[in-house]
Order: sequence, then structure tokens, then C-alpha cells
Amino acid sequence: MNHYETVFILNPVLSETQIEEAVKKYVSLLNSYKCKVVHQEDWGLKKLAFTIQNKNSGFYHLLQFEGDGEVINPLEVEFRRDERVMRYLTVKLDNHAQKWAEKRMKKIQSNAKA
Repeated sequence: MNHYETVFILNPVLSETQIEEAVKKYVSLLNSYKCKVVHQEDWGLKKLAFTIQNKNSGFYHLLQFEGDGEVINPLEVEFRRDERVMRYLTVKLDNHAQKWAEKRMKKIQSNAKA
């Protein structure tokens, strides 16, 4: 099992329900390929560094998951087909990045409890 992290940017004109539908779509796609979604974060509306599709902002979302490399191609094909997705990036985490991601998740969870 490999560890992956995907960040995607959704169109800023979407409603909260449309954003939730998009995220659920990708989580269910990962589950259909027997991937385990370890963590997901909604980073909210952020200003973009440069204009994409005449938009200056977008809704960022992070998915961390474990699975085989076979899921990456179908996942990215779905990102390309979906008009709601403006940009995406999937990276494979090495041991150091995985430890950093786990440390970051624990910090977020401890802040949520406080």
C-alpha cells in the first residue's frame, strides 16, 4: 500500500452542497478502488496565486489516502472531466512526508479538541 495526498481546487461559484457532492464523489471513487481515506480537510476559499479560468479564488480540499497506484489514473481522469475542478495535484508520500502528515493530523486533532 502506498500513501498519497491529493489537493484539488473547486470553482468558487459553487454552493456548499455542490462542494460536498464533489468531495463525496471522489471519496466514493477512492473507496470503489479499495483505497482507505486516512484524512480529509476542507481548507475553504483561498485566493489563487494567478488567475485560473478567469477566477481569482477557489475552494481547496485535501484528501490523504492509502492504496495501489492503479487508482491514480482514473482519479485524475475524473478530475479532468469534472467542470467543478479547476486544478488538482496528487503526490506519493515517502516515509518522511508520511510522518510529517501524521504529525500534522495529530496537531489538527488536538487543536480541534481544545
